Amino acid sequence: MIGRLRGILVSRQPPWLLVDVGGVGYDVEAPMSTIYDLPQTGQEVTLLTHHAVRDDSVVLYGFLKASERELFRSLLKVSGIGAKIALAVLSGVSTDQFARLVQAGDVAALTRIPGIGKKTAERMLVDMRDRVDGLASAGTARSGSDPSVPMDVQAEAEIALQQLGYKPAEAARLIGKSTAEGDDAEAIIRKALRAALGG
Repeated sequence: MIGRLRGILVSRQPPWLLVDVGGVGYDVEAPMSTIYDLPQTGQEVTLLTHHAVRDDSVVLYGFLKASERELFRSLLKVSGIGAKIALAVLSGVSTDQFARLVQAGDVAALTRIPGIGKKTAERMLVDMRDRVDGLASAGTARSGSDPSVPMDVQAEAEIALQQLGYKPAEAARLIGKSTAEGDDAEAIIRKALRAALGG
C-alpha cells in the first residue's frame, strides 16, 4: 500500500492533484484543507496518503497533516459515510473544529456540510465521540503557501464547490457573495465554505 508520496506538484485542479514522483505521475484526491497549504506548482511536496482499492478503481487520497488522514480514516469507519463525505468534512472544518463539534453534540453544524443529513450527523456523533480525543494534536505544522493565481478564479472555485457536493446554483450563490477583488480561488473557496457553514 502507498502511505506517502514525495515529489513535484505538477498541477492542482481541486480536489485533484498531480504529483510527479521519479517520473511517474500520481493523481491524488485531497480535501481543501490540504489544497489551501500546498506550495506552488513546480515545487516539492510531501503528502501522507490513504490508498483505497475498490472493485472498479484504485484511488489515492492525500493529506499534509497526519491528523487529517487519521480523521479521514476514522470517518470511513462510520456507517453511511464514504470518501466524498469524509473529504467534505475535512474541507469544511479543521480537525480540532470537528472534534469540538462532536464533543458538543452539534448536529446542526454538521448537517451544514454537503452530504450530511440529520441521521448521518447523529450517527457520526455516536461513532466518533471516543475517537476525536487528541485528534487535533496529531497533526504537523502547516507549511506556508504561495499558490499561483489561475486566470478564472471564480470558475475554479465554483467547480471545486460542486465537486465537494454543492449543487451548481448553490455553489454559484456562495461564490458570488464570497468573492472580493484580488481574491484567488482558494481564498474564495475558504470564504464560501465558511459562509455555508454559518461561520
